[in-house]
Order: sequence, then structure tokens, then C-alpha cells
Amino acid sequence: MVRYVCLLALATASTPGFAHGEAGTDIRNIILTERSGDCADYVGRYTADVEDIQKAATYQAEVKITADEKTCTISSNGTPNHDFNGATARFANDFKPLRGEFTVPRNPQKTNQRTELGQQAYNAILLNGAPVDLLSAGCYRPNAPRADQNGNVLAGCTIRDPWLIDPPSYDKFFGVDLHNAHTQPDGRYHYHSNPNALFEDRQFDKPSPVIGFASDGFPIYGSIFQDKDGKIRAAVSGYELKTATRPSPPDGPGGKPDGTYIDDYEFTGNGDLDECNGMTIDGQYGYYVTSSYPWIMNCYSGKPDPSFRK
Repeated sequence: MVRYVCLLALATASTPGFAHGEAGTDIRNIILTERSGDCADYVGRYTADVEDIQKAATYQAEVKITADEKTCTISSNGTPNHDFNGATARFANDFKPLRGEFTVPRNPQKTNQRTELGQQAYNAILLNGAPVDLLSAGCYRPNAPRADQNGNVLAGCTIRDPWLIDPPSYDKFFGVDLHNAHTQPDGRYHYHSNPNALFEDRQFDKPSPVIGFASDGFPIYGSIFQDKDGKIRAAVSGYELKTATRPSPPDGPGGKPDGTYIDDYEFTGNGDLDECNGMTIDGQYGYYVTSSYPWIMNCYSGKPDPSFRK
């Protein structure tokens, strides 16, 4: 059973899940509470009436979570459970509710080798039915016709290109809203980092809940956990900015690494999390939202499911 706490009711009223066949539970602006890593514990149908603020258009989010003995399927119309496209956003493409169906294993296993993120698949699906897509298609390409004043293009690059732009560090150009999300060319809404929804990231009275599942089946938690000393605090990424100056043009953008590019970072292991931005607590491995790169994930510890392919 899923339990929610309604943010609009000052986070005091508990809204239980429901049996199959009942009307959808309203999850507008909910704050999640459950920490179970078994996706089957979130089975149900959920809805939310939300607004595209700039367009003054209303939509209904629809999420359905089902499970069998081995897998869970999260189906949605791609509409988040919160208002979006606020005054500071600059979406390049109009939002469209697009249906998707994502399948994850109930008992995911780590593989011997990590799988790198790619641009041809979504990385995760949050419990509100909106996907996570961490990598951009922008990079440093100063000779390109549409390069900006920094020598960067916002589209057309692949994972093989050096100096791939990290969207959260370049968000004023990507036009994200207050939820660190925007739309793709087809209109699909997706997050690039902390959704600023679904969990509280400034209250340190208890560890964060599960907010979604990566395509390999491992849960994604909010940012807060209880460390080995019993302190409840935000998880710290193991990545840090490199200290060496970037190569000068045309071999690189030059200057001191500042986080604009993924290549500005290196894994030092000085934080709480592994190279994929995950850790194991009480026997449960999961990824954690962080306030710095890689934000949610940097690789897969398990095997991604093909249902996440675009």
C-alpha cells in the first residue's frame, strides 16, 4: 500500500492507497513517505489536476502502477502531479501529455560492470509518472552555426562528444522550470535533477522516501539519509570539480572547471555515494538525489530495462 501526505493540507493528513478498480487517488503536490524498495508496494491508480502556468492550460496527470511476481509496470500520460512551466521557464517546445509504460524488476541485481547512461533511453520514472532524463544533447562546439557566446550548442551532440553540457549547471539556457524540468522536442516533460517535489529536502527529522525507480529497478530516494553515526543529513556526492585547467580552444573550452560540462567532474570517492550515485542502507541499494553532480545518477548499477528506450 502507498501512503501519501498532502502538502496542501499542511502535511498533516495521510492519504492511503486503494485497491484495484477504485477511482484514482488525488496526488496533486503530494509528499511521499514510504521507503520500501519493492515497487509492488506502490501499486495503485493516481491522478492530479495541474496547470501549465505560462499557457494557462489545465491537464490531468494519470498514473497506474501494477505488479506481478517479478516486475512492476508504471504507466502514465507523462503529466507531472504539480503545476509546471512557471514564469521563469522558457520551454523550447510546448508540453504534450504523452503516454509511456515503464517496466522494472522487483528484485534488481547489481551487475559485474556498471552501465553508462545514454541519450537513447530515459534513466528513471518517478512515482508521479514523469521520467528522468539526465543527459543533454548540448556540448562545446564553437565552430557550429548555432553556437552561443560560450561556444556551446544545445542540441545535436552525442554521448561520444567531449565537453557534453550538464543541464543543471547551464539551466538558464535550457529553460527549465522550478522543478528542474522542461520539454523535449516531442513535448515530453522530464527532469534533469532534483524535481523539487515528492519529498522534503530541508527537513532533517527522518530519511527521505522513495520517489521513483531507475530503469534497472533500483529505487531512487530523496536526498536525506541516516548515516552510520546516527545523524540524519543530506547525502554527499562522490564527484568533485577537477582542478586542472581545461584545454584551450579549439581542443576545449579553456578556463577553470566550473561544472558547465560533465568532463569538469571526476569521481574522488570523498562523499557518501558510489560512482553511480548510490549506496546500500539496511540491505537496500538505491540512488540518492544530491545537490551537486551527478544530481540523481551517473550510471546504472544493474541492467536497464528496454522499456525505457525512447
